[in-house]
Amino acid sequence: MDTTLSVDATLADIAWFLVVGILVAGFLLGGFLLGKRVRAKEPPPPTPESQPHLPEGGAVYEVREERDQVEIPEGGLRPHEMQGYGNFGSTTSSHPDEVRAERESGYKLPEGPGPHPQPGAPPDAGRGAHA
Repeated sequence: MDTTLSVDATLADIAWFLVVGILVAGFLLGGFLLGKRVRAKEPPPPTPESQPHLPEGGAVYEVREERDQVEIPEGGLRPHEMQGYGNFGSTTSSHPDEVRAERESGYKLPEGPGPHPQPGAPPDAGRGAHA
């Protein structure tokens, strides 16, 4: 009689696994159908004709411009005191070559041996002991 109890308990466990498996499969199927329904309500993907195209003259290249320097007060500025997203209202310079020369006038080449050449580089590469 003891074997009937163990067989009944085993069959009950198998039945529970079967019920739980069917429920999980039902939830997955329901999620798939819900996703399909939501996707059907979305607008269709854009057509190739509606995508942006290159201009007639080809690709647009970088434009370099020098900006007039703006004096910042001694105490600095707070974000709400800045204008134009941090540009502080600067304008394009009418004399870009002079502005660039003034900005680069304080630039000096560093003195000293400098960085070591990369492995495999010729002996006279870079500023180093071989330069």
